[in-house]
Amino acid sequence: MSLVPMDDRDGWIWLDGQFTPWREAHVHVLTHGLHYGSAVFEGERMYGGEIFRLTEHTERLFKSAEILDFSIPFTVAQIDEACKATCAKNGLDDCYVRPIAWRGSEQMGVSAQQSKIHVAIAVWAWPSYFKPEEKARGIRLTWGKYRRPSPETAPTASKAAGLYMICTLSKHAAEREGYADAMMLDWRGYIAEATGANVFFVRDGTIHTPTPDCFLDGITRRSVMELARGKGFDIVERHITPDELPSFSECFITGTAAEVTPVAQIGEHRFTPGNISLSLMDDFARLVRRELVTA
Repeated sequence: MSLVPMDDRDGWIWLDGQFTPWREAHVHVLTHGLHYGSAVFEGERMYGGEIFRLTEHTERLFKSAEILDFSIPFTVAQIDEACKATCAKNGLDDCYVRPIAWRGSEQMGVSAQQSKIHVAIAVWAWPSYFKPEEKARGIRLTWGKYRRPSPETAPTASKAAGLYMICTLSKHAAEREGYADAMMLDWRGYIAEATGANVFFVRDGTIHTPTPDCFLDGITRRSVMELARGKGFDIVERHITPDELPSFSECFITGTAAEVTPVAQIGEHRFTPGNISLSLMDDFARLVRRELVTA
């Protein structure tokens, strides 16, 4: 299947408050966000005409911008409405939604306090991150080369563009070796997350997940934890070491793109997608389609 470039598509992108034809939504080559990574973004999904946890995503976008020391020149409500309007403008009710805010090209250098802050929202049809049959049997992960940094060395509480470069490098390396993704450790050597998803493990009916103290506490992560607790499962958030992996029977990852995806392998360790992983995968699919009501 041929790849359709992201800059050569039909449709509309919401850019700084107005709709711009897709192919005309340009930024200058000297944009600060390109050179210094001064950009924050969100990844959201619309299911059946409704963007899942839209306001939570938008609020996180604003918090990320605050952490990167800039203010988004719109309100949360305005960005919420713009996200929905962009989906409607493109005639989509099942799609991926990408809001992004960045420092512009007014100043070039490490300091860019006078740069204008731009905001864009693009939406496009995007099926499941992994093939359905691949999800059911569990995906294969290898170990990532790079580690999630300490919050003392990077703004790890933000969804900042620059933080994802080590994810890109790790995922590229994994794919070259025939894996679907990579599992990353943090700077201390604890299990952190996959390159774009949080991770959970199951032992004797209890769900364990890393403490999100140097990576994002994902919105999908929190939603799945609510589902699990609603089903009566205990969830333990703690530091998890790699040598504990043989003691876990199940593993799954969560994220806007991954949704809930069982894992069959992390490096030399094997897992069997079981009742907990598969039931939460199904429950989450029903939740986002508003077929499951939670308290």
